[in-house]
Amino acid sequence: MSPKLSIVIPAYNEAARLGRSLRSIVGYLNERRAESELIVVDDGSTDNTAEIAEQNLADSGAVVTRVIRYEQNRGKGHAARTGLLAARANIALFSDADLSTPITETPKLVDPIRRGECDLTFGSRALDRRLIGVHQPWRREQGGRVFNLIVRLATGLPFWDTQCGFKVFRMNVCRPLIEAAQIDRFGFDVELIYLAHLARLRLREIPVRWNDDPASKVAVMRDSLRMVDEVRRIRRAADAGEYSEAISAARTAAMVEAKQGLSAPSVSLS
Repeated sequence: MSPKLSIVIPAYNEAARLGRSLRSIVGYLNERRAESELIVVDDGSTDNTAEIAEQNLADSGAVVTRVIRYEQNRGKGHAARTGLLAARANIALFSDADLSTPITETPKLVDPIRRGECDLTFGSRALDRRLIGVHQPWRREQGGRVFNLIVRLATGLPFWDTQCGFKVFRMNVCRPLIEAAQIDRFGFDVELIYLAHLARLRLREIPVRWNDDPASKVAVMRDSLRMVDEVRRIRRAADAGEYSEAISAARTAAMVEAKQGLSAPSVSLS
């Protein structure tokens, strides 16, 4: 039987934090008795991330688990896409390995897709800042705001936070976009949301609880400059028509689903 929900965790050198996160996710899913799978993608780690994942998933109860590993580090975007494309459920959630957004926030994003209201939902730290428990350092938080302003100006996206690592996809509609995506590192979030926007999919930015992890691997100056360059690459590729076929396929899939009145398979996670 296919699972009703897939959860994808990209991980690079996460041996110190991953075990706790995986135990939390498995416990949450088993408590709710949802037919689900948990996929960890080891993005060419140089520590024992894969071994830690396998150890902590050895007794996962009813949750189907997989660890995907490749030798060369390709970037968070590549790892997330690898896991999403391997997902067997039609609803797939991507989450950061540190669970900065608690796994208990899952229903906020899954339920609108399950009810047939959305094709892609994503967590936001900007819509209700009261939900932030531990804030980022001031410099990093301001850098994030500047980057989001650049994204809005460059792409016309109306959203306030594209970078929160908690997103859910209706896979039969979003799969062509994920397959066509080109950005391997931190700008991949912008790329997927932008392509879904161009395809006129139903998107929703949803406020979620969030806590900064001081062990975050994002370097403010280096990664901000890299992400700005990636936004330029996305716009150039879009203007050159490199995504056109995927956008058309996603739009057609969404129209067919709407015409047939189909919704995602039922999964209760509340």
